[in-house]
Amino acid sequence: MRGYETLVLESAAVIGSGVSARSSEVIHAGIYYANDSLKARLCVRGRELLYAYCRERAIAHRACGKLIVAADAAQSASLAALLERAARNGVSNLRSLGAADVAALEPELRCHAALHSPSTGIVDSHGLMLALQADLESAGGVVVLSCTVIGGRCATDGIHLMVGGASMQELKARVVVNAAGLGAQALARSLTNFPHDTVPALHFAKGRYFVLSGRSPFTHLVYPVPEPGGLGIHLTLDLAGRARFGPDVAWVEQPDYDVDARLADSFSTAIRRYWPGLPDRALLPGYAGVRPKLALPGAPPADFAIHGPRVHGIEGLVNLYGIESPGLTSALAIAEFVNTLV
Repeated sequence: MRGYETLVLESAAVIGSGVSARSSEVIHAGIYYANDSLKARLCVRGRELLYAYCRERAIAHRACGKLIVAADAAQSASLAALLERAARNGVSNLRSLGAADVAALEPELRCHAALHSPSTGIVDSHGLMLALQADLESAGGVVVLSCTVIGGRCATDGIHLMVGGASMQELKARVVVNAAGLGAQALARSLTNFPHDTVPALHFAKGRYFVLSGRSPFTHLVYPVPEPGGLGIHLTLDLAGRARFGPDVAWVEQPDYDVDARLADSFSTAIRRYWPGLPDRALLPGYAGVRPKLALPGAPPADFAIHGPRVHGIEGLVNLYGIESPGLTSALAIAEFVNTLV
């Protein structure tokens, strides 16, 4: 829309088969992230943009709300800290609930206390991506499928990319946005005349999901107090009301998407802390996703790393690293931010 001839180079044979397709499809409010971080700012702004975009494009979504639950009195301090952090991030509509208040909303849920987030919702992520593709193409852009960036070089006349598909060819661009998800670091390191020391380390955090075989008794999303590396094994709903649980956190050397059915027992134990009525043998293996983490296990959570020319010195190049949750919620705000860098 700014007048650039625009190509989206997609290494897969279809759009949306990467990180975004293997998520909880949650529209996050902006509660968890460090004050004034990119994650906090872009999540809050992205949530507003995403709800408006879904309404405008008739993309299936629902602001169903979320309950963050403390299993006991010891975890209530964590809820108070989350409430304070959310307020600093501009999320001012959280409400503290006692056990009786929670029972009135969700009779099957057991907890000591909870936070209610009415701004949290769910979205059809594939419908969202198809709408974005349609907008791109109606504005004259092109999605090129099965087109992998093999490498490239940064030069004074632009950025030269070697791309492979049916045949190898070279493209020269004034602007390149590296939004390759799990492959962003490898793509950046494949560029010559580029300062590779600016590329952050990448760690793969695999998260597995199980689905509930029967009808869900819940109308809200349910999240335990956050745990290191993730938000705990939470309950999310799809737009048909079906429940799924996850993700857990398993640090892996390389991405894989297997879900071991034997994990159902450990999932059940975690879920019964807030839903003691979970029936036996009600969990079925669902799917898995892999998150591109920038921090090692045990370290404080890392922010999004969006590097423009001020970081690496290459005019017209933006590298996006560590775009995990809340990346789906933040997508439209990330686009605004990238526009300011090019």
